[in-house]
Amino acid sequence: MSLSDLTTDRLVLRPWPAGEAAAVAAGERRPHWAPDFPADGERMIGGIIAGNPDRPHGHRLIIERETGLTVGGIGLKLPPTDGAVEFGYGIVESRRCRGYTTEAVRALVAHARTLPGVTLVFATVDPANVASVRVLEKAGLRRDGTVDSDEGPLHRYVAE
Repeated sequence: MSLSDLTTDRLVLRPWPAGEAAAVAAGERRPHWAPDFPADGERMIGGIIAGNPDRPHGHRLIIERETGLTVGGIGLKLPPTDGAVEFGYGIVESRRCRGYTTEAVRALVAHARTLPGVTLVFATVDPANVASVRVLEKAGLRRDGTVDSDEGPLHRYVAE
């Protein structure tokens, strides 16, 4: 699967190049990363991508258009299961409370809806993570139940 950039007013959601994933996994620093990138979530995803370079994935770097800095990650957990695809996201602390995450979620959800076989786009979130719940609600998703996980019950939010 070939992925192209998704561009919003303030962001570019760029497919993770193998070299960037390898750098994250190796703990290297790149000059075009925000000082607090990568966060823990991006380290985990970077390691997965670096360990499986030929496996298709739906993960993207979140790049601030104004500065060109990588400020987070967002991605689809591919392939879809029974038409449903889950997504996850994270923005570094220095770029939070700017609406970037909501903007990125809207763009990724719109893109996911265009993928062959996708009939449902959803995210799960710890209900105690109020900021993440608010992002999903502002992006237009609605709560659609609870799912069990290793971390305890999570709320499931689906795209309308």
